[in-house]
Amino acid sequence: MSVPPPRDPASAASSSPPAKEPQRALDLALQGGGAHGAFTWGVLDRLLEDERIGLSGISGTSAGAMNAVVLASGLAKGGRAGAREALRAFWADVARSARLASPFHRGLFGAFLGNPLAAWAVAGQYYDVAGRMLSPYQFNPLNYNPLREVVGRIVDFDAVRASVQPRLFIAATQVSTGRLRVFRNEELSLDALMASSCLPTLFQAVRIDGEAYWDGGYMGNPSLFPLIHETSANDLLLVQLNPSRRDEVPTDAAAILDRVDEITFQGSLIKELRTVAMLQRLIRQEACSCGDAVFAQIAELRVHRLDGGVHLAQLGRESKTNTDWDFLLGLHAAGHAQADAWLREHYDDLGRRSTFDPQAEYLTAY
Repeated sequence: MSVPPPRDPASAASSSPPAKEPQRALDLALQGGGAHGAFTWGVLDRLLEDERIGLSGISGTSAGAMNAVVLASGLAKGGRAGAREALRAFWADVARSARLASPFHRGLFGAFLGNPLAAWAVAGQYYDVAGRMLSPYQFNPLNYNPLREVVGRIVDFDAVRASVQPRLFIAATQVSTGRLRVFRNEELSLDALMASSCLPTLFQAVRIDGEAYWDGGYMGNPSLFPLIHETSANDLLLVQLNPSRRDEVPTDAAAILDRVDEITFQGSLIKELRTVAMLQRLIRQEACSCGDAVFAQIAELRVHRLDGGVHLAQLGRESKTNTDWDFLLGLHAAGHAQADAWLREHYDDLGRRSTFDPQAEYLTAY
């Protein structure tokens, strides 16, 4: 992918028309994907520009969770403009803090954003070996958390907990049971957000109320069902950062492990989309008119996808830890442009029809 030239979103003029009609409610499902989360920042920035769009709920994991919580904090304190400013401030602070960090800690920024292999590559061969032979309780005994200070400076968790909309659903994995834990607005804290991006090979488990948690991507990247049955919107937009398909078979060790990671962190999303597709097919084939509220919401669900993974995959796995400000701005510009194109093509489909068919994608082999 050829990343567009840097673009400063703070000075960009909005091309959105003024609001002349009731807002169309939209749920967002935001994947993790390392520094590629700056692409999602661009998507969110474009959606916030368009006052015809109302954000009902946001589900996120790792970098997607951070984007979601930063947006909600800014929105609660300063409206749509405040949300855009908060997102820009967060990514600028990530770039600044990573620039000032040591090579090892710079790699940890990428790891906390969701890409362990590339993070070790930044630190060199020694850390690659250490990461495979030692646990984070040995090589990181102080449990250094490079994004903790950045998030603490940007996010007002009191405002997030008190906010009613958008509803937030932040995924983490409970270590003891392997089950998904979803943190909602009123439960959110700095620890909960760190749990969503806690890779167990690099960081000590995050403890909340006596329970230990790891990265939410193992069980929900992101989790869709809370959006389906806990918000009023029937349109769900998935912002996907990980590629659904790679035509080249990886042959070197690092590329193989990286693809294994992609498949692992994509698996929970595919299972949820497949379940939705199977239920919608069953409801339509059987002309089900059951009174169950969840089934009714699934029947009415309209699914949309903004697939950044197709293009982001061309940047290479190391780019997931590239926190250079110009690079992040380029990703923002790419996300903004793709969201703008999606709105121009599909805005009129909101409230009417799906623009992505999970049945065609995930049930063709069944």
